[in-house]
Amino acid sequence: MTDDLPEPASPPCHLATQGPDGPDPAQDLAGWRKAQRSRLLAARQALTVAARQTVAAALCRHVADLIADRHPDLRGLTASAFWPIKGEPDLRPLLADWHAAGALAALPVVELRHAPLVFRRWTPETRMIRGDWNIPVPGPDAAAVLPRIALAPLVGWDPAGYRLGYGGGYFDRTLAALSPRPFVIGVGLQAARIDTIHPQPHDIPLDAIVTEAGLQVLRG
Repeated sequence: MTDDLPEPASPPCHLATQGPDGPDPAQDLAGWRKAQRSRLLAARQALTVAARQTVAAALCRHVADLIADRHPDLRGLTASAFWPIKGEPDLRPLLADWHAAGALAALPVVELRHAPLVFRRWTPETRMIRGDWNIPVPGPDAAAVLPRIALAPLVGWDPAGYRLGYGGGYFDRTLAALSPRPFVIGVGLQAARIDTIHPQPHDIPLDAIVTEAGLQVLRG
């Protein structure tokens, strides 16, 4: 998730940077990202249940195909997905499929604020607890693992492979800290494409981006 710049000091300063499409990113990147984030989240939440199910099923197929191209045999592969919140596509069937195929499935956990994520092993029998943002996560008794493949949720994305997240910066900090770095696949809606997120030095491009329309970005 991307770290944003500080909010403007006062409402008049903020209003001075407004253009017809919201804040001008050249003048107020944090305000522009906040406006984009709000717009994209509202559009995602407006999808019907049936539309979300269709999108999620397509995303699971496309992600599975991309991973199979790189790892035909999933046995022993450590891969991380995410638990759906805020209208995100439900990728939990991928977790179950990975587990059934002999992979080590994992979920990201916020254990310390403003620190890199920890990835903990998930199985269908894993005891889940409420974590940050009230998201179900594996408990502290679940083993910490280092994923070779990690799925990252997208609020927005651009053709250069950069993601717009929720603004907490967790994924960027995690990718900067992990060694070796996993192959990271951004997963989100085709409609969440924007021309650019106006990346800053702390923004880290993803290795691939997949939407319900298929593979959109592949950098390695």
